[in-house]
Amino acid sequence: MNNKRRLERVSSLLKKEISIIILNDLDDNFILENFVSVTKIELSGDLQHSKVFISASAEEKIKKSIIENLNSKKNKIRFLLSQRVEMRRIPDLVFKIDRVLDEGIAVLRVLDKLRKKNDQKNEDSK
Repeated sequence: MNNKRRLERVSSLLKKEISIIILNDLDDNFILENFVSVTKIELSGDLQHSKVFISASAEEKIKKSIIENLNSKKNKIRFLLSQRVEMRRIPDLVFKIDRVLDEGIAVLRVLDKLRKKNDQKNEDSK
């Protein structure tokens, strides 16, 4: 099997299982209250290390607390993963904030402001 395809399949499986673990097995109300979701997983080529990108519907300060909380529980999450997924070695986990959604929203806001200025300029010229 192609190594890239293998990484994609393992990444997809880990994303699904980590999401389930976060929602069902951690028993952490702080995480559950802030609608946390796994958006992407980056795996190293040897499947030894992974970056787990998390999105949350909260302000920046709370997002940082969520990431710290998840990083402090990463050994428990790895253990639970080892019980759910049959792999030779479960990769080391590092949780990070996914900034893509925030950046996308920022771009949309800028575009919206530009559109409003353009509309206002067109109205003034009439």
